[in-house]
Amino acid sequence: MGRKVTVAVCTLNQWAMDFEGNKNRIIQSIKEASELGATYRTGPELEVCGYSCEDHFHEPDTFLHSWQVLLEVMTSPACQNMLIDVGMPVQHKNVSYNCRVAFLNSKILLIRPKMLLCEDGNYRETRWFSPWKKEREVEDYFLPRMISNVTGQTTVPFGEALISTRDTCLGYEICEELWNPSSRHIPMCLDGAEIISNGSGSYMELRKAFITVDLVKSTTFKNGGAYLFSNLRGCDGQRVYFNGCSCIGVNGDIVGRTQQYSLIDVEVIASTIDLEDIRSYRTNCRSRSHSAAASPAFPRVIVDFSLSSDNDISVPSCEPLQWIYHTPEEEIALGPACWLWDYLRRSGQGGFFLPLSGGIDSASVACIVFSMCTQVCESIQKGETQVLSDVRKIMCQPDYTPTDPMELCNRLLVTCYMATENSSQETKQRAAQLSSQIGSYHFSVAIDVAVSAVLGIFTSVTSLVPKFRTKGGCPRQNLALQNIQARLRMVISYLFAQLMLWVRGRPGGLLVLGSANVDEALRGYMTKYDCSSADVNPIGGISKTDLKGFLDYAKSRFFLPAIAEIMQAPPTAELEPLNDGQLAQTDEQDMGMTYAELSHFGKLRKMAHCGPYSMFCKLIHTWGHKCSPLEVAVKVKHFFRCYAINRHKMTVLTPSYHAESYSPDDNRFDHRPFLYLVHWTWQFKEIDNAVAKLKEGVVEQDDKSGNRSASTNQLLGKISNTSVTNLNNASGVTSVSYAKNTNRKGVLI
Repeated sequence: MGRKVTVAVCTLNQWAMDFEGNKNRIIQSIKEASELGATYRTGPELEVCGYSCEDHFHEPDTFLHSWQVLLEVMTSPACQNMLIDVGMPVQHKNVSYNCRVAFLNSKILLIRPKMLLCEDGNYRETRWFSPWKKEREVEDYFLPRMISNVTGQTTVPFGEALISTRDTCLGYEICEELWNPSSRHIPMCLDGAEIISNGSGSYMELRKAFITVDLVKSTTFKNGGAYLFSNLRGCDGQRVYFNGCSCIGVNGDIVGRTQQYSLIDVEVIASTIDLEDIRSYRTNCRSRSHSAAASPAFPRVIVDFSLSSDNDISVPSCEPLQWIYHTPEEEIALGPACWLWDYLRRSGQGGFFLPLSGGIDSASVACIVFSMCTQVCESIQKGETQVLSDVRKIMCQPDYTPTDPMELCNRLLVTCYMATENSSQETKQRAAQLSSQIGSYHFSVAIDVAVSAVLGIFTSVTSLVPKFRTKGGCPRQNLALQNIQARLRMVISYLFAQLMLWVRGRPGGLLVLGSANVDEALRGYMTKYDCSSADVNPIGGISKTDLKGFLDYAKSRFFLPAIAEIMQAPPTAELEPLNDGQLAQTDEQDMGMTYAELSHFGKLRKMAHCGPYSMFCKLIHTWGHKCSPLEVAVKVKHFFRCYAINRHKMTVLTPSYHAESYSPDDNRFDHRPFLYLVHWTWQFKEIDNAVAKLKEGVVEQDDKSGNRSASTNQLLGKISNTSVTNLNNASGVTSVSYAKNTNRKGVLI
């Protein structure tokens, strides 16, 4: 009697609507699983068509082509004598479902629809699919004729059922069902399922890799059994990067895993599981056994096939392994770089163009591209033929083989320092030093002529000459003069991006990279249609704080000493005239808040779902050691005014790598309005009332005790500095004060 089963899970880098490429990667994964001795293979969610087809799921063609791909996979010689399931969309009784399709030797065994759909974060599954609501029920599904003609089957079971082989029992979950409190693996395991398979499309966020691992471990610790988690990897056409990290859990331990970040399109791992270990584990948990004895039965699909062999005594079982997680700095170095590589090789472009300012944000983007080049060279050195083929296609050189990341970076990345009379020599020098250390093709240009030409058009029409604030201009003039510099940099970036490969004797064009971080987007601290407008932005979902940590890591990881000076310099736009050659403008001064405060605002706004009043209530405790309630109120009001006035900019936000759960991306992640009542009259009134009550409460408490503490005196002193009735003015509501705080980024611009 066989007792050991070798199972395989796959991490695939699929691409939405790439049916040919997806099919080839599925078949390759099955071949690799067979070579590893597996008798069962499972893959990621919607692997046949790609997860991010989105509104293509409303098209009949998507379902037709999915069945065509399934037929070619089922009949492939590589897919025989192995139990296989794949993820694809299926329509049943005119309803669209997200399904797993299990088959063996060109016969479909079961179509299992997803029962719990995901609706949070970047997921909108109920827009395209419906959940299967009939627990422990199956219905007859009438197969398309193209399938019936080959399999000889007319109908197959459709619904929630278990597959029983001669030696074990398998059940299915799909992605969200692992996360949901009503996970289906619990009743399935109680009814005797020993192997649970989960095809998933789970994307990465910084510091979140442990969540899935903990869920898999706790699932198998509580239920016993084996849990097979198979996940997508890469950019399949959207802002997210699927997380990889496919794994196999057995009785509370992880016994196999794939990488989180990699340029490999197909990665398969196999583990040998001793079924008797599962049975022993379960029978020793007496309370579980009592629950299982009363568990309602699932429908079973009986299959005359064994996953184990009769002579497996010499096959060693898998051993537990330790999962080592990447640090956030490593995640930033690896994830956005892999995302950029997917975007580049699939877009048909020849590289990237980056406006390199000498500041932290653009330096981070440059280092991410260099990390990408490093990963490409390392993958080629390991023999990854697909990566080499992709490089040669991008370069249009069939005999090119990169060996040095700096040399590859010189071919793939063009950087440009675009100076005006307001730019300093220090930032120009920092940009040049970093470009020389990563190897990018770098040059500097002065754009004052273009700025003067555009302003000349305005003057010719109006006979007026706008001036900077330092030269007697009003805030509107000052803002317009800054914005025109920023917007012209965008225009010039696209000119060079389209023509620089022509200059260098290569075909194609370059993708323009943006370099606005998530905190600037949240605050709206960007000029609409300036350099924040690009083709893609690898740091658009990453906070300034995390970028600083990443640069510190990159400095030693990639041996880039120029980063030290970049990190020491205060962030600045350099759009206002210098003061005796020195900076007269910094980002945090312009914004009226620090980047650390911005990050806190963002997390409370998005992750904690706080409006102005709730945010104030939380921050009076969080910041109580450094701010009075009144000061907190001023900060919260200022943030929400800036947020409301600049929210419209999110409608044109450059597609960004999603990494932070407080992203303000209007297009996918943050579905809030883009037109707000700027003064939040009701909400701010409640904050004013709360500040007044806090003041009264402190006084009443002191009156009762007869004593007044030093901290109370300090608090009352702070509150008395600005009366509650004048709180709105203290928040900078006047046009002059507001313009000063928004400065380069503008009001409704």
